[in-house]
Amino acid sequence: MATNTLPSRSLLAAPAQHPGLRLGTSLRLSLSLSHHNQPADDPERRRAPVGSHPAFSRGNRAKKIPVPTTGEPAAGIRVTDRGLAYHLEGAPFEFQYSYTEAPRARPVALREAPFLPFGPEATPRPWTGRKPLPKSRKELPEFDSFVLPPHGKKGVKPVQSPGPFLAGMEPRYQAASREEVLGEPLTRDEVAVLVKGNLKAKRQLNMGRDGLTHNMLENIHAHWKRKRVCKIKCKGVCTVDMDNVCQQLEEKVGGKVIHRQGGVIFLFRGRNYNYRTRPVFPLMLWRPAAPMYPRLVKTVPDGLTSDEATQMRKRGRQLTPICKLGKNGVYANLVKEVREAFEACDLVRVDCSSLNKSDCRKIGAKLKFHVSCCLLSLNIY
Repeated sequence: MATNTLPSRSLLAAPAQHPGLRLGTSLRLSLSLSHHNQPADDPERRRAPVGSHPAFSRGNRAKKIPVPTTGEPAAGIRVTDRGLAYHLEGAPFEFQYSYTEAPRARPVALREAPFLPFGPEATPRPWTGRKPLPKSRKELPEFDSFVLPPHGKKGVKPVQSPGPFLAGMEPRYQAASREEVLGEPLTRDEVAVLVKGNLKAKRQLNMGRDGLTHNMLENIHAHWKRKRVCKIKCKGVCTVDMDNVCQQLEEKVGGKVIHRQGGVIFLFRGRNYNYRTRPVFPLMLWRPAAPMYPRLVKTVPDGLTSDEATQMRKRGRQLTPICKLGKNGVYANLVKEVREAFEACDLVRVDCSSLNKSDCRKIGAKLKFHVSCCLLSLNIY
């Protein structure tokens, strides 16, 4: 008897039983290892053990560090509802590794001792990276957007001047606040000209599963150094909530989103933007280890009994998926489709067989927050 083969990875959700219900994160993965009998090594061929760096020793790797209930775990580091936040003196906001893809839950434990990932001077751990490159002997002039190189000079890349400016409008060289840098709102014709000049531009910034990362802020200013508009192409998990991506871009970088189509964003730098007076952020030299968060899928969700949860999972496996998510796709309409599906049925199934395991978890967490639903299963075979 032929049976229908189920996708290798699927996500099953049901409406929340309570309006204020907040469930937690988890996924049970089984890993089977096969151990084959191998011949014993020749004692003559054995090499003497080489001393490794103390940073790579197991004694320095803390697998699970509880989050302190009072005080901060380290100087300048704070555990918030969006993960780890780094506070530096004089910074306009608290830094994070990712500003858009941080889970909306407070971590329950840390995988390693917290540290500032901005350089060897601010790191209370052995420095395992490379030494910074020496400064150039040439004294290069600091780039000024209002003082451009002469037109037609050889060896100089094209640079767009500040603007555009309307008749009777004077440029502001000492623009400090975001409103002063943006200037007067763009007209419809100005927006059309700026977008048309960057539709087929090959120079763009790609945003993947990590969303808007901290080091991407400096990359955006590098695009604004020579062009008025930065083209950002988003793919993957970050496209589930494009409104949040646009909001974080405007808050953290200071520009203005003038056009959005699917996963492509056009970010305007402002009429009075000057690269010389831009905000300079320190770069993250490490990627901090992700903390441990609460369980995403509970064995018995709140408001259900064990038998009811089991029956709903069995019934959900027989449902037809409302859509199949492709890898590195644009999922801007996923939340809308799930909400419409809940109007006809109390169970919704999404086929995530083409995605990575981590992407499937992140999408499930976002659907639980935006749709206000309860995740019943996250099947990964």
